[in-house]
Amino acid sequence: MEQKFPLPPFTYETALQKVQMAEDAWNSQDPEKVSKAYTTDSEWRNRDTFLNGREAIVKFLTAKWEKEHRYKLKKELWAFTGNRIAVRFEYEYHNAGGQWFRAYGNENWEFDPNGLMQKRYASINDVAIEESERRL
Repeated sequence: MEQKFPLPPFTYETALQKVQMAEDAWNSQDPEKVSKAYTTDSEWRNRDTFLNGREAIVKFLTAKWEKEHRYKLKKELWAFTGNRIAVRFEYEYHNAGGQWFRAYGNENWEFDPNGLMQKRYASINDVAIEESERRL
């Protein structure tokens, strides 16, 4: 049986560890690697996009990182309980035209008993910035 440690129920330390692992995986910009943190039938809402399953996650992330260049993400633990974690995040990237953006958002995560994320709900907004305004 596939497991992704740490397992729920989360403590402050293990919730922080899960958040850091997610940040590291997303910053790798490797869709296959990122998808391994999710159940095979994981349910996602990302802005106005609804996805189910690892295959859809890989396809979504591949397209995302083809458009978002020099992507850099920072996640912060917001709250946790039992098998759920809430995070706030920001990331920066530029598009093919060279316009930089900073995206802000919140995610709610729910994990199965094996530590795989079975639900991810993300609310995100983007703000155009100048390259000189980058923080990440």
